[in-house]
Amino acid sequence: MASGFFALLDDIAALMDDVVVMSKVTTKKTAGILGDDLAVNAEKATGFLSSRELPVLWAITKGSFLNKLIILPIAFLLSSFLPWAVTLILVLGGVYLAYEGVEKVVEFFVPHKHEVADVSSDSIAEEDVLQVEKKKIKSAIVTDFILSVEIVIISLGSVLEQSLLIQILVVSIVAIIATIGVYGIVAMIVRMDDLGYKFIKKSNNQNKFLTGIGTFLVNALPWVIKSLSVIGTIALILVAGGIFTHNIAFLHHFMEVIPPFIKDFIVGLLVGLIAVLVIKLFKKILDLVRK
Repeated sequence: MASGFFALLDDIAALMDDVVVMSKVTTKKTAGILGDDLAVNAEKATGFLSSRELPVLWAITKGSFLNKLIILPIAFLLSSFLPWAVTLILVLGGVYLAYEGVEKVVEFFVPHKHEVADVSSDSIAEEDVLQVEKKKIKSAIVTDFILSVEIVIISLGSVLEQSLLIQILVVSIVAIIATIGVYGIVAMIVRMDDLGYKFIKKSNNQNKFLTGIGTFLVNALPWVIKSLSVIGTIALILVAGGIFTHNIAFLHHFMEVIPPFIKDFIVGLLVGLIAVLVIKLFKKILDLVRK
């Protein structure tokens, strides 16, 4: 009886050892997409009142966990019974990411006539703030869903030869690490200025080192936020292009002489531009029909 119990513990220990090793390998393979995920979601989580930053980020984080709860079981089922559907979902998600990224580029050069409320301003009504917040949170969760699908699929592809139990454990661990890691770093970024103020207050102009760090953090935050907007847009296009080149045979061999990241950007940009034109044309047709 005792020997059987210890044998069970030994099997569990061996299983967990395999899971840890595979999780480490899988996390390395998803490092690139996690970096893009960080840039995109950090940009999505900025631009709010200081008092609303953490509540908004927490709402997006909960949405991200819910996304993973939806994606994980579906991914395991599709991988087993309808593997082609996984590729189809990835490509459709890539079109959305490309559209969102290129739309920002188009709006930069050809701004919309209507003005969007700035939720980081104290001068607008609370109802308007909450409405814009809900819209940005929804957009962030939708984008997170697509990026989460990519993370889960890449993770799953790294352990397909393993047993179903190891697949479930490894991919679930990577998904949890991705969510906590990405949004934990985003939380630190959006609270940089508060940390800087604390350093300045603590130093009381007596400790030049703390004062210098605090001043740097306060002054750096606006530049970081502006940079995140640019980096997040580029990341959307790169991730989308990577989805297309990795899952569509023709595009995989398209322009093989140039570096992969440049090819991903070009493909994502072209697909996004087509998507933007199609959507704008569709909206114009709808407007004509309504008239």
